Amino acid sequence: MLTPWMTGISAGLGAIAAAGLGVGGFAYASRWPSSRIFGTALIAPQQPAEFALTFDDGPNPAWTPKLLDTLAARDVRATFFLLGSFAQAEPQLVRRIVAARHLIGNHSWSHPNLAQISSGQIRDQLARTQDMLEQITGAQVNYFRPPFGARRPAVFRIARSLGLTPVLWNAMTSDWSQPSFTRIAEQLASKIDRLNRRGLAANIVLHDGNHRQRNGNREPSVTAAGLLIAKYKPTHRFVTLDAWA
Repeated sequence: MLTPWMTGISAGLGAIAAAGLGVGGFAYASRWPSSRIFGTALIAPQQPAEFALTFDDGPNPAWTPKLLDTLAARDVRATFFLLGSFAQAEPQLVRRIVAARHLIGNHSWSHPNLAQISSGQIRDQLARTQDMLEQITGAQVNYFRPPFGARRPAVFRIARSLGLTPVLWNAMTSDWSQPSFTRIAEQLASKIDRLNRRGLAANIVLHDGNHRQRNGNREPSVTAAGLLIAKYKPTHRFVTLDAWA
């Protein structure tokens, strides 16, 4: 028989467990790419021979030009999710990306965690970036990737109200902190091959920029991109994300 004291302890433990599950559930819903709890996003279709290279946090005046040279040498098109503040500082580089027939997308103005700021701040981050990119390029921007993949219901709702399709991914590694380009390429190749076996296209995230420093070193990521292109170009069709819309 439970005493009142034991009943109180049990109830307290139950509340703690429920709170823990709630926190864990929110973390999953707000950050995990495949979660649809807070809204759906473009990831990748059932096309195992297709491959989308996407790059976040640019434009980077030190490394984006080198990446563009690598892509041009292999005749590969990619998708670049740009920060509005960096685009404002590097308009000629943004125009070079577009002139090379790559797709650009909105990655917010300053890379905050959008799940942790107000709806007004979310709209400002996305709208300012949208205005800047369209002013620089003279073309409409249709795609948006949230920094860190972080979202809550308001994030995708506001993005869609601005005419933006939310985009996540299905293959990423910690290329922003991994110094070995071979390790980055190997980890991503393993994920790509697993996706192929499941009958899925690969939506790959790499970083040509560093949201904390406009010209941060991205040599490992850019070199890894070249290795992936060399490995998969003979057997895969490289696309920009609008091919999957």
